[in-house]
Amino acid sequence: MDDPILTIEERSAINAGLWFSSLSPSLRHDILRCAYVKRYRDGDLIAARGDTPQEWMACAKGAVRVSSTSVTGKQIILTYIEPGIWFGDVSIFDGDARTHDVYSHGETTLLCVARADFQKVLTQHVEFYQAMLRLNARRIRQLYGLVEDLNTLPLRARLAKQLVHLVRSYGVPCLSDSSDTRIGLQLAQEELAQLLGASRQRVNQELKAMEREGIIRIEPAGLVVRDRQALTRIGEAEVDR
Repeated sequence: MDDPILTIEERSAINAGLWFSSLSPSLRHDILRCAYVKRYRDGDLIAARGDTPQEWMACAKGAVRVSSTSVTGKQIILTYIEPGIWFGDVSIFDGDARTHDVYSHGETTLLCVARADFQKVLTQHVEFYQAMLRLNARRIRQLYGLVEDLNTLPLRARLAKQLVHLVRSYGVPCLSDSSDTRIGLQLAQEELAQLLGASRQRVNQELKAMEREGIIRIEPAGLVVRDRQALTRIGEAEVDR
């Protein structure tokens, strides 16, 4: 499903990425000049654990699911990568095999840079080294935060923080009520539970409780957030305890 050209919306998503937009125009130009487009259907395997790293990638449309499989065969979802986010550089840097499976979630478009071109741009732009250090430092901070939350926060707070993140990354105004925000990323409750390290039953209980409180609305098409401030307060209140 390759297509050599990004759509206007896909190009806008790449350019609007917080990290990419902070780069100098010349560096952005050189990255885009050697990049190529790949398109995937929902559930397609993008890269498998153990693969030799070949590409550095950015999500331009849809979402990318990063997961692994436990010794019992259960899939564990680690994160979803939204449009504007670059990934895959750890294995590109150290040359080791990829550590996780990567799948498309929904119709997904990736912008890819071959490993050789990635290394070439590194040699041409000292700024690129510094930018990659910042990018990975931010990821390490986020990882520490996730581990701390998993070990210190109750499920209700972790769920609230995850929903706030999903609204920030995938929120779209609800057509029936512009004050509500629909989470555009379609997640089954089992997938949401895996993100939180909890059972689907417990997550369902917390979602139902939030719905009774008027904070969210559960619909067949997904979740609608009615009170984002309440979600933020739930997460912050638990952190402050």
